[in-house]
Parts: sequence; C-alpha cells; structure tokens
Amino acid sequence: MKLKIGNFYVKDIIFGETTKFEQGILQINKEEALRVVYEDENITDADLIIAKPGDKVRIVPVKEAIEPRYRVEGGPVFPGVTGELMQAGNGATYALKNSSVLVVGKKWGGFQDGLIDMSGEGAKYTLFSELLNICLVADTNEDFEKNEQQKKNKALRWAGMRLSEYLGKTVANLEPEDIEVYELNPLTKRTEKENMLPNVAFVMQPQSQMEEMGYNDLVYGWDANHMLPTFMHPNEILDGAVISGSFMPCSSKWSTYDFQNYPMIKRLYEEHGNTINFVGVIMSNLNVALEQKERAALFVAQIAKSLGVDAAVVAEEGYGNPDADFIACIVALENAGIKTVGVTNECTGRDGASQPLVTLDQKADAIVSCGNVSELIILPPMETVIGDLESLARDGLSGGWGNDEILGSSVREDGSIIMENNAMFCGDRVSGWSTKTMVEF
Repeated sequence: MKLKIGNFYVKDIIFGETTKFEQGILQINKEEALRVVYEDENITDADLIIAKPGDKVRIVPVKEAIEPRYRVEGGPVFPGVTGELMQAGNGATYALKNSSVLVVGKKWGGFQDGLIDMSGEGAKYTLFSELLNICLVADTNEDFEKNEQQKKNKALRWAGMRLSEYLGKTVANLEPEDIEVYELNPLTKRTEKENMLPNVAFVMQPQSQMEEMGYNDLVYGWDANHMLPTFMHPNEILDGAVISGSFMPCSSKWSTYDFQNYPMIKRLYEEHGNTINFVGVIMSNLNVALEQKERAALFVAQIAKSLGVDAAVVAEEGYGNPDADFIACIVALENAGIKTVGVTNECTGRDGASQPLVTLDQKADAIVSCGNVSELIILPPMETVIGDLESLARDGLSGGWGNDEILGSSVREDGSIIMENNAMFCGDRVSGWSTKTMVEF
C-alpha cells in the first residue's frame, strides 16, 4: 500500500460569504455548513464557533475531534461510516493541518466527554489547545440519552464527520504545500537491509468493551466489540479506517483526529529501514470477560509469532478493566519470546497511593506512563465558555462531580473549576503526542 497525504496548512479560520481555502485562510459560509449538519433530522439546534490558540475560551463538553480531509480519488473519508465501504490506505488524501472539527454538546454531556482550555494553565494538558478549532456546538432530540451517564452521541458525532468532509472539499482542486508518503512493501518482498533489522509490530487496543453496539470504536464501520485481533496495514489507520467511539474516560480517549494522525505509527515509519523493520499493526480489542481477554492475547501473540516479530509496542485506549487486556497481551507476547513495551496512563487515585494498573505482571517490565488520570487540576475562570460549563458537574463527566464533601462541586460559583485529569479531552495523549516527562525523587 502507498498512501500520499497532501497537507494544506491552515493559518486562520474566518466566516464569510463562501466556503473556501485560500492563502492559508479557511473561510466558512456558516449557513451552508450548518445545512450539512442539519442533514440529520435528530439535530435540533446547532451553531459553529471558532476557537483559536490563545483565546480566553473554555470548551466543554467536548465529544469528538476530527481533522478535515478530502479523498482525492473519490469516496468517503471514513469508509463504511460516512459512505460506501472501500479500501483505505491507498492513493491520495488531502488534509487541512493545524485544524480540527470539535463536536461539543450544547446542553448536556456525559461520562466520555471532556474539557479544553485554549489558553492559560489548562492549555498545556491537551493537544487541541494548539489547533484552530471549528466547534460544532449542537443538541439533538435523542431524549432517551439525556439522563444516561454514558451516551452514544451518534447524531452529533456523525454530524462532525460530515462537516469535516464538507470543509475538506475546499482543497479538492488545489496543490498541497507538501506531501507525506507512507509505504510498506509486502512482508515477503522487503529489501535485504530491511530484513536484517529487528521486526517490530505495533499492537493497538482501541476501546471495544461495550457489548451494546453504538459506543465502541469502529473499524471500517464495524463495531470493534465484534472483532478478534487482526493484522492491518498502518496506512489504513492513518486514512480513516478507524473512528473514535463514545465510551471512554476522556483523558484516555483516542479521538478520530488521533487515529488520523497517530504519532506512534508515524514514528515507527520514521525508524523503518533505519533501526527497525516495521511489520505493521496488529489491531486487537478490549473485552469484558477474562476468557475473552485471554483469547485475544493468544491471537495477538500467534499473529506476531507467525509474522516473525522480534519486538512489539502495545498501546491501550483506557484504564481500569482494560488493564487486564493490556497486561495479558504483554505477557503473551513476552511468553512468545517477543520483547514488548507498553504505553498507557495510570489510575493511582487522588492521593497517588493506589496501584497504577488494575493488574500487573513481572513480565510487564517496560511500560511508558502517560500520566495519572486521578491528578487534580484546578483552573481559574475563563472569559468565554463554549458549550455548557455546568455539564462538568451536572452530567457525570469522568473527571467531574456535582458535590464532594471536601472539594464541593467541580464548577465553583466564580466559574473556576476543580476536576480530575480524567476530564481533560484526550489529555494523556496515549497515542504519542505527550510532552509530559518523569520526575525522579
């Protein structure tokens, strides 16, 4: 497979009479763009608001992030989701870099939603404070979900994807500023130099725990809960084959933007042919029952062994129950003679004294920590709130609360907030964005 991603670098976003991309400026006709949003009759109220780095803006509840893109040869940006099923990872795709579509709840949030500050102390916690964001702030008539802590948010998330495709079309007839090329030869046709290097695979564990459909990450539109571990080309992930779900404590989430730009995959590509022979991606899953977890781990190890993998990186989307899948996978790979590194965040409790992962094993002796989901974050009031600040306390966001005997409400009377890192949108950057470092004591 050979994927070319043509990049257009967005310098500013404004509203105007036409939707176009010119000299680095993305101009949006709001009325026309909202018609794309309202194509779903379940959307009852919607607006577009632009949020830029440095703005004194707080955005909550954030549900999803998507990079605007355009598939040059035709077809949907997200095969099997926003259009017909087709192979991703081949051909050319154009991307509007430095920008994202953020899907934001106008009146209600849920366990899987998060917060973004575009400036101040809070901005350092999430990548999305560094981007030019088109915030789709909307509500739906999906009343059956409003009192549920965990929500599918389908109408809102799909509207965000349609909007990102609509914006991506602005560069359809333009020449990109630069082109990234991602290509791996078939395993049986690698060069002598590549074959002399250690064979390395990336094992991804996207969120797939929910047995009821509609919450989990989707692979080509297929609910990942139905999957057994399978071998995928890394280009597929970078080119829209996988979209984010709607069940995950938010700091641990992989947004669709993360899948589209997955830093760990790109870094493995950089090392390919130099220090490693990048075999590809083993797409695993996260399960509920212990037997399911053990079965998936055995599948991963068998695939890796059959491919001649010498070393692997395992990354999990989540913590808690998924830690059992994560550790089981590492142990199965180590038992197969494959040196393995894990990438995850921790849940050590607010006092930092709890076991960081639900389950551990001596063979899991090389784990990269991306942070503590329980870390308390206190942030001052922000001049402007996009969305609904009260949702952080009212609607059961994973890092917010309505009342605590000691700490009170997550949202204070003056508009300042206290919350766990859990509620920071994609805050722990498990996909590889993290700028966090370890401190020795």
